[in-house]
Amino acid sequence: MESRRRGLSRRNILLATGAASIGIAAIAACGEMGQGTVVESEDAATAVPEAASPQPAPTLDPDISFPTHGWRTDFTKHSVPYSEISSGGPGKDGIPAIDEPNFISNEDAERYLDDKAPVVSVEINGEARAYPIEVLVWHEIVNDTLGGVPVTVTFCPLCNTAIAFDRRLDGTTYDFGVSGNLRYSDLIMYDRQTESWWQQITGAAIVGELTGKRLTPVPAAMVSFADFRATHPEGVVLSRDTGYPRSYGFNPYPGYDDISRSPFLFFEPVDGRLPAMERVVTVSINGEDAAYPFSVLAEEKVVADTVGGESIVVFHQPGTDSPFSRGSDIGSSSAYSSVLDGAVLEFSVTDEGGIVDSETKSQWNVLGSATDGPLAGKQLQPVVSGNHFWFAWAVFKPETRVFGL
Repeated sequence: MESRRRGLSRRNILLATGAASIGIAAIAACGEMGQGTVVESEDAATAVPEAASPQPAPTLDPDISFPTHGWRTDFTKHSVPYSEISSGGPGKDGIPAIDEPNFISNEDAERYLDDKAPVVSVEINGEARAYPIEVLVWHEIVNDTLGGVPVTVTFCPLCNTAIAFDRRLDGTTYDFGVSGNLRYSDLIMYDRQTESWWQQITGAAIVGELTGKRLTPVPAAMVSFADFRATHPEGVVLSRDTGYPRSYGFNPYPGYDDISRSPFLFFEPVDGRLPAMERVVTVSINGEDAAYPFSVLAEEKVVADTVGGESIVVFHQPGTDSPFSRGSDIGSSSAYSSVLDGAVLEFSVTDEGGIVDSETKSQWNVLGSATDGPLAGKQLQPVVSGNHFWFAWAVFKPETRVFGL
């Protein structure tokens, strides 16, 4: 059974779903995780060594089942069992990150993006950019600078996880690539400066010199192109002009998000509080983790809560297609502080399905912007949140409180 699981890759998955004709070897490598005892790691050094020629790494642990040749990674340092990491097919940089992104106007993007097309919206210091999932699904990582801040925008298709990070750490700006490996079905990134390996869903370095370090997440929301365009008319959109021949607009994971499916390349027990493939919005504040199922949010539209002692509100709005099924409207959802100008706002849903605050009856959209009324032009402070499949989040954060249960 173990050897059969180790033989699985995203290539096998896509062949099984009828995607054999699209150059599958270029898609992100994924593998399967196993069991093991947590290894105590040494404190990571902060100095970044000068680049050296890749050298074959010795087999340091009998649980290493992934290729180590060609890596400069310090495999003596790791904070997770190596039995939880395996190769998924294409190797290091087999899925190419975008290092020199090009952007186009909203108007130009309308030529090929539908209104409901999902994009990752990131705004920093007044500068807003949209990263279409149709591009991210083929590259998984975009290294960019936005509002003067070096960021990396990431997307793990198997976990439905779009997360942006500040790529500065201890005075060094890091560039990230796709390692070709996976843990708990989640993308493992690597930095090109030290070739340490990083868990995408947590932003933590788990292998190599920087083991124990953690990237700072940047608020990012997966919303429709129409919502981004309406909120940020002067914003720009990541272009299909990436320098790589890819079938942008073609979905290599059709139907993967079917709620009745089991997740690929994941062999741990699923937390039974929710179906494995249920989408959840997750918020982590002051040591408390909370998850808000899309099934609840789609009915409520607005959920007010307190997480880690802070008042938040989670909005949900229809009009965004699934990243895996064009024409399947799953809506979009994101979280914000409900405190504005020192006062806690209360929100409700109108008979027409719009969102208003109780104090002024101003209207709000899913990106936390007041679009009409006395507060028009005001913006709620985004809370760092994620949009994940439940199985992926729960395995990393098992103590998560699930709203509605």
